[in-house]
Amino acid sequence: MLRRYDHVPDRRAILDRRAIAARLADIPAGRSALVRELRAVSEAADKELGARIDADPGAGMLHCHARAYFADQIIRLIYDYTATHLFPVHSPTTAERLTICAVGGYGRAEMAPFSDVDLLFLIPGKLSAWSEQMIETMLYTLWDLGWKVGHATRSPDEIVRLSRGDVTVRTAMLEARYVWGDQDLYEEGGRRYRAEVVHGTERDFIRDKLEEREQRHKRMGDSRYVVEPNVKEGKGGLRDLQTLFWIGKYAYRVDRAAQLVDSGLFEPEEYRQFHRADNFLLSVRTLLHRLNGRAEERLTFDMQRQIAQRLDYSDRPGASSTERFMRHYFLIAKTVGDLTGLFLEHIDDQYSTLRERLRDRVTTPRRLKGFTLSRGRIGIPGEDFFQEEPRRLLEIFALADRYGHELHPLAMRQANRDAQLIADWQDDAAANALFMQVLTSPRDPALVLRWMNEAGVFGRFVPDFGRVVARMQFDMYHHYTVDEHTIRAIGLLSDIERGQLAEEHPIATALMPDLFSREVLYVAVLLHDIAKGRGGDHSILGAEVAEELGPRFGLSKAQTETVAWLVRQHLLMSATAFKRDLSDGKTIEDFVREVQSLERLRLLTILTVVDIRAVGPGTWTAWKGQLIGNLFMAAEERLRLGHQRFGRSERIEAKRQELGAAMGWSEAETDAYAGRFFDSYFVAEDPVTLIANAQLIAAAEDALSIGTNFDAGSGTTQVRTYSEDHPGLLMRLAGAISLCGANIIDARIHTTRDGMALNNIGIQGHGGQPFGDAHQLDRLKRSIADVLAGKVRLREELAQRPLPQRRADAFAVQPRVLVQPNASNRFTVIEVNAADRPGLLYALLRTLFDAKVTIHSAHITTYGERAVDTFYMTDLTGQKLDGSQRLKGLETRLLNAVKAAEEERAAA
Repeated sequence: MLRRYDHVPDRRAILDRRAIAARLADIPAGRSALVRELRAVSEAADKELGARIDADPGAGMLHCHARAYFADQIIRLIYDYTATHLFPVHSPTTAERLTICAVGGYGRAEMAPFSDVDLLFLIPGKLSAWSEQMIETMLYTLWDLGWKVGHATRSPDEIVRLSRGDVTVRTAMLEARYVWGDQDLYEEGGRRYRAEVVHGTERDFIRDKLEEREQRHKRMGDSRYVVEPNVKEGKGGLRDLQTLFWIGKYAYRVDRAAQLVDSGLFEPEEYRQFHRADNFLLSVRTLLHRLNGRAEERLTFDMQRQIAQRLDYSDRPGASSTERFMRHYFLIAKTVGDLTGLFLEHIDDQYSTLRERLRDRVTTPRRLKGFTLSRGRIGIPGEDFFQEEPRRLLEIFALADRYGHELHPLAMRQANRDAQLIADWQDDAAANALFMQVLTSPRDPALVLRWMNEAGVFGRFVPDFGRVVARMQFDMYHHYTVDEHTIRAIGLLSDIERGQLAEEHPIATALMPDLFSREVLYVAVLLHDIAKGRGGDHSILGAEVAEELGPRFGLSKAQTETVAWLVRQHLLMSATAFKRDLSDGKTIEDFVREVQSLERLRLLTILTVVDIRAVGPGTWTAWKGQLIGNLFMAAEERLRLGHQRFGRSERIEAKRQELGAAMGWSEAETDAYAGRFFDSYFVAEDPVTLIANAQLIAAAEDALSIGTNFDAGSGTTQVRTYSEDHPGLLMRLAGAISLCGANIIDARIHTTRDGMALNNIGIQGHGGQPFGDAHQLDRLKRSIADVLAGKVRLREELAQRPLPQRRADAFAVQPRVLVQPNASNRFTVIEVNAADRPGLLYALLRTLFDAKVTIHSAHITTYGERAVDTFYMTDLTGQKLDGSQRLKGLETRLLNAVKAAEEERAAA
């Protein structure tokens, strides 16, 4: 039997089975006495195992084996005590035989602190009374000790029958490991499993496990670069390594991962990479369990910080200890992916049929520009092929893109080994042309760029990109590493250009054919985040990189200048659309003054769309799309027509006439209604909202009228209120909406000339989810009515609201208040940055109410854990706030409000 635990040091300090067995021999016969003794033993062993983890947290594999050793010894003690003292059989029959096997992670001896203990009770045939008593007593004893036990009782006949029909059972049996009991029965079960189940079914098993792997990847997000990865099930995680071992064990009969080298599936260095990856991931999983105090597989933000500290990562310029740890994690995940490709290629070669090989020879050419071609995959004729001509390191990817072929994993392996050779070809015009061919491909550039990145060629040829490979951004907004985000953005750009996202992004799709230079846009998308992690403004630093790389990529001086401008200003459009009042003419003027040309506007619009959408699932919403579209159309009109006020009065009059026609009013009625409002009302609202507001006002019978409707196009619920105007109205509305579990994302406040207030507020549920079912909206209306009627003590009610998810506490958001007196001609604009939490907007509005200012519009944006709230305000007479002392005091009061809320949250 394999001496699995020889490398575990000082095993008796964990549990001395012989000494404990001697003590158990002297206690009264009974399960309660056994549990009492073993509970003390288990507590001491847990303490010892925990101390070992704390002393050497990076030895994950060793700690897992030590815990499996502990489990083995406890199970052996229970078995021996039960068989000797509780149910002794002096002359056992052939039916009274029992074997205990470890399966699953326990079978592999990969036991994290809170892993389940999966057991197989192997019996020779029909369950005997003795075996039933033994099994039941052992399980109850383990449960009384607090263990989570998965179990099955089967005979060799049942193992064969069930394994043939269920790949899950077949996999579990593949890992079955003898723990205690009748060893001959274990050997018999193993022989029958190999002879009657495994033999001849290798291809089916491989196919099933790979399909299972693909489904698991899709379920987990289909990327190894998600910023809160699942260590066990995620792409590039432990389950991927286990799948390789399962396939190797099933198809090649290996018992240990090291034997994969002897079978020709790995080279020695690749096995060392496998071992290092396995140990690292097991270390992370072990710490996840220990720090959480429960079984936890997801590497959440709060755990990332703690584990980085435990593993002795330190801060470096441009990268925190957490970011450095996570970069290592993602590089390990990439290694797992590389090993998977090589491993599966060997398997594919071994198990491809003769018919497949003959068909390949007949139907496909064997050469492609010096490269080999086999079964649709481009390979290399020899290991020195790239060394002879390093430019081929780029050519192989260009050919893969041009002809739609995959790359042979062995060619990827060699490209990875020789990737450093391409560094000397960065200034070669032909090499850069090949790179640009891939980057701007009309087919699927993201796929090939991802291959290039996996091989290490991308980062070697563009060293600035190499600096962001596997670099995470430690926040709750970004879902992927910088390199994965960039490649996804390029893929989205290609999808838009090919018309595949026309329904979701009609403006961007329509703009693509009008661009003077599509190459400029592709390079700008590549470089927009290239300077992340350099310790400065990545937009400014990235523009400097663009000025250097543009000529190298073959761009003209004018094209390079445009790329540099796009990189420098790639956040301009989103910041303007989400944080500014688009009905304020000054907002459009300032935006257009920076953009300057229609071509830049087109380029920036498309870049903004793909940048936001590539951040992660759910980040792009229809509401954001509507705001971007509104800004684009306003800026395009200004750039085409020139003068800033050209057409304003005409547009207002057109909206008035459209409203009157929709409501069936006479001209006099239209003029009377429109005369109640200031021109800014008709500038700010679209025709649909103008009509809905008019209908609400026309139907108003009480002092308060409330209307709601869910807008599927923007994914938001529009809340309209019509009431007498009074100070603090928006503050109370914000509090009422927060009490219902909704978030305000936009608010436009209009007052009439006769003292009424009309508020149009856009809301969503938490996380950008819809807030629009009938029950939610009825509750919302009641909440607003009760709050405005003074029936609710807002401050007390909001104080009892649940805190945000604790994972957000992993981030320190430095509160900041920006007073921008020149952002509008009519209003003073104040922007507040703070940690997002329920009731934040209410707290800010209450502070502004106490400061005796009037809010005209509010624009609320969240970026993960960070909220950015922008207010357009005047004093109580409608004038801009003046006096630096008053503005400084307002800034201080807002900061104090945010800090007080943070202190309350910390105290809770």
